[in-house]
Amino acid sequence: RQPAALLTAVAVAAAVIGGGTAFGMERLLGGHGGTSSAAPAVGGSNATAKGAVSDVVRSVQDSVVEIKATSGSGESTGSGVVITKDGQIITNNHVVSGADTVKVSFNSGRTADAEVVGTDPDKDLALLKVAGQDDLQPAQLGDSGAVGVGDQVVAIGSPEGLSGTVTSGIVSAKDREVKVPKEDGGQRGLPGGNGGGSGGQEWPFEFDGGQYNGGVQGETTTYKAIQTDASLNPGNSGGPLFNMAGQVIGINSAIFSSGSGQGQTSQASAGSVGLGFAIPVDDVKKDLDALRQGGA
Repeated sequence: RQPAALLTAVAVAAAVIGGGTAFGMERLLGGHGGTSSAAPAVGGSNATAKGAVSDVVRSVQDSVVEIKATSGSGESTGSGVVITKDGQIITNNHVVSGADTVKVSFNSGRTADAEVVGTDPDKDLALLKVAGQDDLQPAQLGDSGAVGVGDQVVAIGSPEGLSGTVTSGIVSAKDREVKVPKEDGGQRGLPGGNGGGSGGQEWPFEFDGGQYNGGVQGETTTYKAIQTDASLNPGNSGGPLFNMAGQVIGINSAIFSSGSGQGQTSQASAGSVGLGFAIPVDDVKKDLDALRQGGA
């Protein structure tokens, strides 16, 4: 059996979405799978999660947004997380790379235009800003260094454009190296699990010596990711991975896809096989000042 294709978990083009499997909240789980202690969280006001998945969701759902990025080659959908009351939002760089316009949809159903304030292709991170806001609910940024293998986690995002989808799992491993190309000025269209609409190409990855989705070319960057078996699918990228205290411990960024050979991916078979990757939130916190000044 050939290795599964590594996909960007995010930016699935609206033009190719169809017949997707409906995703709903997984069975509510009890217990306190998170770490017993953690460093003080940064920012945010979510401190009411008690340890069950349902508690985490109630605490953080208003902090998670859907992102629609549009370019001349089509429209893509990803996810993001609010980090300040006045509308700063963290997502993946590959969610908005090459976009002409970006729109954000909140859990309430309200939508707003967003500006790309800064990007860091080296870390695959981007900072957006929604103007005219002062009462948003920001998420707490936790401590990814305190996360242990086996800790329970919750992911919320917009897989296949299904906003507010909740999945849960555990941290399967830490410090997994994932290599991706840096942004290329939008020549690929909007990159992602299924390209950026008409004319877009799938975003290539390299993992464990194998190249997927056409191969990684040009200038590249490698980041060490948190591996999780929480289900992530195209559209989840840029969305948060939470611990059971309702704190962000990672930004979901990539998945392995089932049923596909190296170098190519079938839309019909693309999906989570329990191998998802998230950028550690400690990397996000180190990068925030630079992102607020326009990026690296």
